[in-house]
Amino acid sequence: MKILLVYPEYPDTFWSFKHALKFIRKKAAYPPLGLLTVAALLPSHWDKRLVDANTKGLTDKDLEWADMVFIGAMAVQRDSAIEIISRCKGFGLPVVAGGPLFTSEYDQFEEVDHFVLNEAELTLPPFLRDLEQGSPRRIYQTPQFADIKETPIPMWELADMKSYASMCVQFSRGCPFHCEFCNVTALFGHRPRLKTSEQVINELEHLNRMGWRGQVFFVDDNFICNKRYLKTKLLPALIEWQKGRKGLPLHTEASINLADDQQLMDLMVEAGFDAVFIGIETPDEGSLEECNKKQNKNRDLVESIRKIQRAGLQVQGGFIVGFDNDSPSIFKRQIEFIQRSGIVTAMVGLLQAPAGTRLFDRLKKEGRLLGSMSGNTDGTTNIVPRMDIHTLREGYRDILNKIYSPQYYYNRVKAFLREYKAPKFKTPLDFQHLLAFFRTSIRLGVFGRERFQYWKILLWTLLHRPRLLAWSVTFAIYGHHFRKISEKYTEKGENNEYLCGQASFQRY
Repeated sequence: MKILLVYPEYPDTFWSFKHALKFIRKKAAYPPLGLLTVAALLPSHWDKRLVDANTKGLTDKDLEWADMVFIGAMAVQRDSAIEIISRCKGFGLPVVAGGPLFTSEYDQFEEVDHFVLNEAELTLPPFLRDLEQGSPRRIYQTPQFADIKETPIPMWELADMKSYASMCVQFSRGCPFHCEFCNVTALFGHRPRLKTSEQVINELEHLNRMGWRGQVFFVDDNFICNKRYLKTKLLPALIEWQKGRKGLPLHTEASINLADDQQLMDLMVEAGFDAVFIGIETPDEGSLEECNKKQNKNRDLVESIRKIQRAGLQVQGGFIVGFDNDSPSIFKRQIEFIQRSGIVTAMVGLLQAPAGTRLFDRLKKEGRLLGSMSGNTDGTTNIVPRMDIHTLREGYRDILNKIYSPQYYYNRVKAFLREYKAPKFKTPLDFQHLLAFFRTSIRLGVFGRERFQYWKILLWTLLHRPRLLAWSVTFAIYGHHFRKISEKYTEKGENNEYLCGQASFQRY
C-alpha cells in the first residue's frame, strides 16, 4: 500500500502565526503530530508520504502515487479538508479520516469512505484488520480511551522539519476540569493519561538525533494534570536530559492553578520551559461560574499571572466574550485586565459551542445554535448570544482595535518585561534569529507604523532588562502578526459581514 497522509491548511488566524513566521523563514508553526503518530501505527512495510498543506501544495503527482489517503483535521481546518477530500475523490482514491473535526462531525462528510475516530491507538487496528480481509467498515469508533504508554514515537522522518518553527510532543491526554464550552473532555476524557518519562525522553532524543535544536511544544491539554508525577519523574528527567546541551526551549498549556505551586514552576523553568498558555477566559466571576471554570474562580487572576511570570514563564492567554452573563461593560473590563496582566499574546474570541460539549447540548435545547463552530478566534460564533448582536460585534472589534494597537500592545510588552524573571536557562541564538532581527528592524523599525514604539521598547529593554532583548524582538514580530489578523477581522465587521455565524447556517 502507498499511503498519502494529508494535513489541511489553517486559515489566516491568530494561531497560524503566518505573518510572524515570514521573519524567520518558516512555513508553519507546528507539524501534524496526530498524522505522524498514525503513520507510526501503520504497517512498517507500507510506503508513506506526508503532505502538509501548510508547508507545500498537494499536487496531482502526489495523488497519482497514492493507493489511499489518510486525512486528519481540527474544526478550524474544515474548509481546506472539504477541498482536499473532493480532490482525492476526483482521483478515485479511498479516503480515511480521523481527528477532532471528523470525530465530532463525521455525519457531515459524505465523500469520506472510512472514519477512524476517537483515538487511533484503539480504532486503527480493527480498521487495518478489516482492510486486510477486504471488508472494512465505514465507521470505527469507541468510548474507551487509549493507554498512551503504548503510543509509538511519531514518524518525524516524514516531515520537512526545516519548514516548522517548533516540533511537538505529547506527555498526557485529558483534563480533570469540565469547562462548559471545552470539548477536550468529550474527546479525551476527565482522567488524564500519561506517558512515562522514559517515553518523553526517547521522543526528544529522536528529535535531537534528527538534528532538531529549536523549540518543542508539549501539546497536552493541561500539562500539570498530575503534579506529583511531574515533580518526581518527568521534570527531573528533563532537567537531567538538558544538561550539557545548548538548551532546548519548551512551552506548553496549563491551568491557572500552576501559580499555586512554586516548586512546580521552578522545576519547569529549570527543565527549559519558558512559556505557558492558560485559558483565562474572563475577569467576570459570574461568567466563570456560568461556564464552570472553577479553577479560575475566587482568586486574584492578575496576581496569579504575575506569579507565573516572576517564576520565569511567559503567560499566553485565551479570552472569551459573549457569555450569557456578560454585560456591555465586559469589553472595557477585558481590555483593562489584559493590559494590567502583561499578557502580550492575548487571544480573544467570541464564545462558540463545539459539538459534544455541555454548552452545545444546552444551547441546542434552547434553540440557540447556528450550525458548526468555526474553531477560530475570528469573531464568528455558532450561537445566538443573549447580548444584542450589534453590541457584541462592536465590543469585540473594540477589544481587538485597542489591545493590538501599537500603543496598547507595546505598553503590555513593557508590563511583562518588568515582571518577568529571566531564567538561567538560555535559548541559543542562531543565524536565522539574527536575520530575523535585521528583517524586523527594517520592516517594523523603518517602514512600520509602530516604528516609534518598536525602537522605544528596544531601547528600554537594553537599558533596564538587556537579557530580555530577544523577547522584545519576538514580541514585535508577534505584534505585527496580531495586527494583521485583527485588522482583517475588524474589516469584516465594517463590511457588514456576519461576525456571528454564517448566513447559510440553519438554526438547530
